[in-house]
Amino acid sequence: MIHLSDIHKSYTVHKTTIPALRGVDMSIVQGEIFGVIGHSGAGKSTLIRLINLLERPTQGSITVGGENILAFDDRALRNFRRKVGMIFQHFNLLSSKTVADNVSFPIRIAGEKDEKKINARVDELLALVGLSSHKLKYPKQLSGGEKQRVGIARALANGPHILLCDEATSALDPQTTRSILQLLREINEKLKLTIVLITHEMDVIRTICDRVAVI
Repeated sequence: MIHLSDIHKSYTVHKTTIPALRGVDMSIVQGEIFGVIGHSGAGKSTLIRLINLLERPTQGSITVGGENILAFDDRALRNFRRKVGMIFQHFNLLSSKTVADNVSFPIRIAGEKDEKKINARVDELLALVGLSSHKLKYPKQLSGGEKQRVGIARALANGPHILLCDEATSALDPQTTRSILQLLREINEKLKLTIVLITHEMDVIRTICDRVAVI
């Protein structure tokens, strides 16, 4: 369960306080696909970044699995973030690295040094997202949908409990969007992941989400 209570977030620009979120209360059930929809500038991306504390709220509380994540020290926060995967609108792949290297990157960052274990995990993830034959390719050789599948595999590398999707299909054509949404649904069902999906497209909400919040 993810619970956000009385969340406020504001930024100070040139001594002027600009509110991004005001009084948000939201609960997300473990294992569901939860959508957040709203116009550009409504605070959707800010909201999703609060869940892994890439942003901290100005006011309010955030609990994940019953734990107050705002009270985590640096070590606890690092361990927590390893259990929260994130995929992005523009993929954020390392252009100089192969598909396999992109997927293995967070595994290595987490401290794994056994190459056999790393390679086995990469192979498992690429099979999951349907890219086994693309292992040695570079991002520039991939279509948009294939790049996003690499992004999904990378986000799953350390076995997260939560997957955050920040406008993950906005850069894709409708057919590719449908295939990525189907993949996310399959991952949700197979891995019992909680998925939080930010979008401005109602078709995405209708296709995949169990529940939705509008901001």
